[in-house]
Amino acid sequence: MRVAVFSTKPYDRRSLDAANADGRHEIVYFEPRLVMETAPLAVDFEAVCAFVNDHLDREVLQVLSEGGTRLVALRSAGFNHVDLDAAEELGITVVRVPAYSPHAVAEHAVGLMLALNRKLHRAHNRVREGNFSLEGLLGFDMHGKTVGIVGTGKIGTVLAGILKGFGCHLLGYDPHPGDAARDLGVEYVAFDDLVGRSDIISLHLPLTPETHHIIDAEAIRKMKRGAMVINTSRGDLLDTAAVIEGLKDGQIGSVGLDVYEEEEELFFEDLSNQVLQDDVFARLLTFPNVLVTGHQAFFTEEALRAIAETTIANIDAIENGEECPNIVSAVRAPR
Repeated sequence: MRVAVFSTKPYDRRSLDAANADGRHEIVYFEPRLVMETAPLAVDFEAVCAFVNDHLDREVLQVLSEGGTRLVALRSAGFNHVDLDAAEELGITVVRVPAYSPHAVAEHAVGLMLALNRKLHRAHNRVREGNFSLEGLLGFDMHGKTVGIVGTGKIGTVLAGILKGFGCHLLGYDPHPGDAARDLGVEYVAFDDLVGRSDIISLHLPLTPETHHIIDAEAIRKMKRGAMVINTSRGDLLDTAAVIEGLKDGQIGSVGLDVYEEEEELFFEDLSNQVLQDDVFARLLTFPNVLVTGHQAFFTEEALRAIAETTIANIDAIENGEECPNIVSAVRAPR
């Protein structure tokens, strides 16, 4: 199958080339994101391979369909950026990578927790400048703290296992509670209860209309004062403006973000020689108790290999008319 890959970075090319080592698919790589202006690049490609910040709304899908595309292979688990109804109407199959490395994302979430708690980012900068003072670097024992895990699918459950090793008390909120999380000691509670009792809140939910801004001004008011908030899932789970207000008045003690509401114009690019145009994001970066990484929680060797191999396997299955377990349903959202 002829495949157009958008939002390509060197690591995407290496991993996909390795998974397609026998050359059974003709893969052409494009660096730009898939948007209306770049969609014509996919003319005469049967398949398009897209990432999280590519646009797959009705208008883009219409262009793809007219150019002969019949398959969209997502290099991601989430598909909130795809108009599934339009894809179905246009006869375009959408497949995804439902699980690549839950350990990668869960471990990154813990890394953010530890860095914020023990002020590792600030300590690193101090020592490099010859400042060995400990003033302002006081942290707390993770042992005995209450961590609320919002979303206990594969990633949330792996996170629970890691935090159990720290000796944390684990609360969980999920519309579909899981036995695996319960077996790790997760106590399922209502969302408001979790927010009110947790020292640390970590988000691991898909983005849906119901979860959009699940952490808003009301949820922040209900938090234990000084709580830490971690988001390695989807940026729109947080109302960023409300989070900034919570940081300013001390209701939120610290924030660790690997995702951001308006990240598509920022993340995955080198903007070090430019002035950031996003005033909200720039404001976030001024807080000493905020740590932001650029959507790298997934970024491990194992995860990249799994993403590439599953993507190629999905394309194989569709091309050969075989059953593909990773076809996206417009009705059922991922957990």
